[in-house]
Amino acid sequence: MQFLEPFAREYMKSIKVAVTGGAGQIAYSLLFRLAAGELFGPNQPIELHILEVAEVMGALDGVRMELEDCAFPLLTKIVIGSDPHKVFEGVDYAFLVGAKPRGPGMERKDLLAENGKIFVAQGKALNDVASRDVRVLVVGNPCNTNCLIALHNAPDLKPSQFQAMMRLDENRAKAQLALKANRPVTAVDKMTIWGNHSTTQVPDFIHATIDNKPVIEVIKDLQWLENGFISTVQKRGAEIINARGKSSAASAASSAIDAMKAWHGSDWHSAAIYSAGNSYGIDDDLVFSFACKGSKVIDKIEWNGFLEEKIRASEKELKEERDLIKNYL
Repeated sequence: MQFLEPFAREYMKSIKVAVTGGAGQIAYSLLFRLAAGELFGPNQPIELHILEVAEVMGALDGVRMELEDCAFPLLTKIVIGSDPHKVFEGVDYAFLVGAKPRGPGMERKDLLAENGKIFVAQGKALNDVASRDVRVLVVGNPCNTNCLIALHNAPDLKPSQFQAMMRLDENRAKAQLALKANRPVTAVDKMTIWGNHSTTQVPDFIHATIDNKPVIEVIKDLQWLENGFISTVQKRGAEIINARGKSSAASAASSAIDAMKAWHGSDWHSAAIYSAGNSYGIDDDLVFSFACKGSKVIDKIEWNGFLEEKIRASEKELKEERDLIKNYL
C-alpha cells in the first residue's frame, strides 16, 4: 500500500474500522496498534468503531479514555456502543473479535448456538449499514463457523468479503519450523494451514519451504514433522492457557493485522474463506482454510495421502459444526 507524504494527512479521508469485543483482551491489544497506524501506514487517518455488550460498556468507556489519552495523530474519531447497527455504520473494515467463550461443562453444540445468535445479528448489521466494500475478518472462535453464519446473514455483501482468521496458526507453524531449523522466521515461506481453526487443522510442512528449500530437506526428522510439529501447532492455544491462565491475546491481535495485510497483498498465506467453487473437492458451503495469494485460492497443490486424510477429517468437523447451526444460516 503506497503511503502519502505527512503533510497530506489532514486531507485524507479517514478509514472506518470496527472492532467487536472491545473491552476484551484481544481487542485491547489490537485497538492501540490500529490507532498507531500499524495496518494502514503512518499517514492514513482512522476512525475506530468499537462494539461491546451492554453489560461491560463501562469497561469499554475506559478503553476509549485510554485511546484518547494516547493522543494518536491518526485517530480522528472513536465511536463506542452496544448496537451493531449504529457501530457498524459505514465501516470499511471489521474485526469481529468478540465471541462467547466456552464455559465449564458447556457442550460444543451449546457454544455454537450461543455464538450463532451473536453472528446472526452482526452479519445482518453489516449487511444493512457497512460500506458495500467492507472486508470482514472473524477472529472470535469458533471462527470458521462464526464466519459462515455472518456471511449467510449478509446476503447483499459478497462471501468473498468475509474471512476467518487462520494467520495465528500459520504464524505459530512458521515459528516452530524456524526454531527447529535454527533459522529466522523470515526464512520460512509457503506455510499453509488447511481446514478448521481447531485441533483438526492441518499445518502443511510438505509444501512449505525454509530458505527456498523444501522443509523436509532442511528438517530431516520426519517423525517430528508428522507428529510433534503438527501436534504443537494444533494445541498451542491450550498450552498458552495452561501456562499463563489466559488465552492468546497479543499474538491473536498481531495475527489479525497480519491477516488483513495479507488479504491486500500477493504473498502466499493461509486464509479461511467461503469454499464455494473450490478446486479441491471441499464441500461448497463451508469457511475452510486454503493456501491463498491475496483473496484468491492457490490451485493445483497436490495432497499426498498423509495430508488428504487429515484435511478430510477437518472438513468433516466443519460439516458437523454447520449441521449444529443450520437454523442460523
